[in-house]
Amino acid sequence: MKLYFAPGACSFADHIALHEAYLSFEWIKVDLKTMRTEDGRDFTQINPKGYVPALMLDPGEILTENIAILMWVAERTSGLVPKEELGRYRLWEMLAYISTEIHKSFKPLFSPDADDKAKAEAKETILMRLRYIAERMKGDYVLGNQFTVADCYLFTMLTWCRKNAMALAAPLPAYAMRVAARDSVKMALQHEGWELPAWE
Repeated sequence: MKLYFAPGACSFADHIALHEAYLSFEWIKVDLKTMRTEDGRDFTQINPKGYVPALMLDPGEILTENIAILMWVAERTSGLVPKEELGRYRLWEMLAYISTEIHKSFKPLFSPDADDKAKAEAKETILMRLRYIAERMKGDYVLGNQFTVADCYLFTMLTWCRKNAMALAAPLPAYAMRVAARDSVKMALQHEGWELPAWE
């Protein structure tokens, strides 16, 4: 199994999740400017969408999109899906919210064509949507006291917030430090070769 990633990109969520699930995999860096992998392949032949993540399963099939990959990982271990009756659906719900309402909203912050007004509006929207999560957190993690793949995704979004000097509402800074201390995060950082921003 191979995870195609770009350092610090949204594929970081999948990288963390694979370690959390104790799955054996290779991690292969992608240069998104040249569309070449570090082992010399044309990435568009692996994922014609042209972006990470892409997970090559052992039979050779390619799985893309964070929600799909994270749920695939979660379903291969008993520990990454909430155990209550609606747990699986709450997990889908949170992953969808992070993907469509938070992740998508970062686009102006990564676009060289976006002006200061567009970037300021994007930050305001992102922080508003993160406050929705912050106000509903009732435990150490986003869906309670059990770490799930939703935490892998949310944590990745919070690293983007800090890189863009966005002040997080409580309890998100403490939550981010809690997640950052996990071995899975430390391993993913080591493999990707980058450092976390400060959470203070």
